[in-house]
Amino acid sequence: MTASTLNSSVNRKSTDFEKNTRRIVELLTQIKNEEQKIREGGGAKAIESQHKKGRLTARERIARLIDAKSPFFELGLYAAYEMYEEWGGAPSAGTVTGLATVCGRKFMVIANDATVKAGAFFPMTAKKVIRAQNIAIENRIPVIYLVDSAGIFLPLQEDVFPDTDDFGRVFRNNAVMSAMGIPQLTAVMGMCVAGGAYLPVMTDHVLMTEGSGLFLAGPALVQAAIGQKTSAEDLGGAKMHAQISGTVDFREPDDDSCIERIRALVDKMGNAPAPIFNKTVTRDPLFPPEEIYGVFTNDPGKQYDMREIIARIVDASEFEEYRAEYGETVLCGYARIGGWAVGIVANQKKHVQTQARGSDQKRIEFGGVIYTEAAEKSARFILDCNQNKIPLIFLHDVNGFMVGKDAEWSGIIRAGAKMVNAVSNSVVPKISVICGGSFGAGHYAMCGKAYDPRFIFAWPTARYAVMGGDAAAGTLVEIKLKQLEREGKKVDEKVKKELFDTTRATYEHQADPRYAAARLWVDAIIDPAQTRDALIIALETAALNPEIKEFKTGVLQT
Repeated sequence: MTASTLNSSVNRKSTDFEKNTRRIVELLTQIKNEEQKIREGGGAKAIESQHKKGRLTARERIARLIDAKSPFFELGLYAAYEMYEEWGGAPSAGTVTGLATVCGRKFMVIANDATVKAGAFFPMTAKKVIRAQNIAIENRIPVIYLVDSAGIFLPLQEDVFPDTDDFGRVFRNNAVMSAMGIPQLTAVMGMCVAGGAYLPVMTDHVLMTEGSGLFLAGPALVQAAIGQKTSAEDLGGAKMHAQISGTVDFREPDDDSCIERIRALVDKMGNAPAPIFNKTVTRDPLFPPEEIYGVFTNDPGKQYDMREIIARIVDASEFEEYRAEYGETVLCGYARIGGWAVGIVANQKKHVQTQARGSDQKRIEFGGVIYTEAAEKSARFILDCNQNKIPLIFLHDVNGFMVGKDAEWSGIIRAGAKMVNAVSNSVVPKISVICGGSFGAGHYAMCGKAYDPRFIFAWPTARYAVMGGDAAAGTLVEIKLKQLEREGKKVDEKVKKELFDTTRATYEHQADPRYAAARLWVDAIIDPAQTRDALIIALETAALNPEIKEFKTGVLQT
């Protein structure tokens, strides 16, 4: 055992370990049941209707496209969760996106789900496709589009059509990726109408199956607009586009042959550039990943050691901890995950006893809080990782920055600004995992969504908000009570409690990771025991982009 190998002192038979395990297993069971329901798309009747047309569903197409026994790492599964219910809902925003291996090469796959409102684009559909494209752009991942869409969902067109994260951005991204040399292949395997018709033609290869339609306006709209009567096949069928307009490169009789053709084209593509990040042979952690269930707790009254989590994620449980005795509420250190060298920035959830700066007095620092020394250490570590081209992993369980007179006198704002600056300007790949709480400015400093992580994942135990539920509910209720007092209304303790409970329930619902995933604030909700697997996929993907900009921070508050 080397000095850098993490030991474990976990008691697997303890009451807390068993209680923590039960809680996470219950959450995972609930999540997996919901995911299964979401994957049914528009339901059995809609799937049957798709099959009657001689077409596969989006998920069936993906299953046949990717390499046998290789995983499909789905992103954005919870998109639009509990949204658009007045329109019957839009499971997974009516589209399927994720990372897959095709002929041994990693791809981003984007497939319309025609069982959900004929694959029409809701506001979140556009945002989900754009998020998938942005991941492709950042990581230089080739893209395969499987198109089967009726176009914009017209009742919500004002929220789909005009803005920078709306429908038109999809085609802009097609053009940008083409200019960057990122390969894109599109198969029209159903309807592709109106503005959506531009997507295939702006990619490198266009395939089309018999019975599909590709046109700017369908037969009914053409007749209404110019009085011309025509069939869908004559207007924009596969044969017409293959023989007359010359728009499609390959005309295929059905889905299966189209998928075979895609694989044949991918098989001839040139190799991706060699990665610039350091990689060696992968080694398994010394401890089972399932033990994370028992180690982790999001009970505010309990503590746990984040090193126990890291020991079950990194190769050989080896962690070269940086400044281990300084700023101890944030752990920083070097490790490998799947052979890839990484720098880890993680919130420590154990309280630590330390010596106050400029004094011989001892003090307790609370786990999950970022103190001045921890922020300064983290900023310095992030600079080192950028200097040495080491990707960064952030493990969130953060309450925020320390407050109060002592904290302000120590320069917490200046130190926090330094950490945020380093994260903001970091040029190496950043990957975030929200394990527990991710609150307030702590979320920002730990590379939250606004700070351009290549990927951001959440455990089912994650909480994602400005502050914790009790604190937020107490603040909001206090504001409401003062408002009622100004109006001359008296509120008894029972009403106060009801108001608090209602407010807290609403706030907790909004802090749930599914609420965040519905809005694409996180890319996927992952099983804690599969964190290592998710990070390996993310690192492999990030390594496809060999370009790193020059690292500059601008003015640092020193």
